[in-house]
Amino acid sequence: MIDFAVRIIRLAESLPKNKTGNHIAGQLIRFGTSPAPNYGEAQSAESRSDFVHKMKVCLKELRETRIWLLMIVRCDLIKRASNLESLIHENDELISIFVTSIKTAKQKDK
Repeated sequence: MIDFAVRIIRLAESLPKNKTGNHIAGQLIRFGTSPAPNYGEAQSAESRSDFVHKMKVCLKELRETRIWLLMIVRCDLIKRASNLESLIHENDELISIFVTSIKTAKQKDK
């Protein structure tokens, strides 16, 4: 998770220094780096429902990050948008992992 956040930071730093680039960079840093510390909080959750809630926050942030990444590609904001494919793929994998973890935690509650 931390490596993903670092890649997000590096991408944000490489965006154009204009109104659009600055806005997207800020949003990307906000949403793309928050899953790592939120996951840390989930690991020390006080209950299963607290764990599920914190994991859902991570999932929400990852989904929003995915949208910002897709906007960067579609707006051609970086020269080698193809380099974003691995970051988008990693984001998708993290989303899948979090969805599965949430489902598993909910099933154990029943």
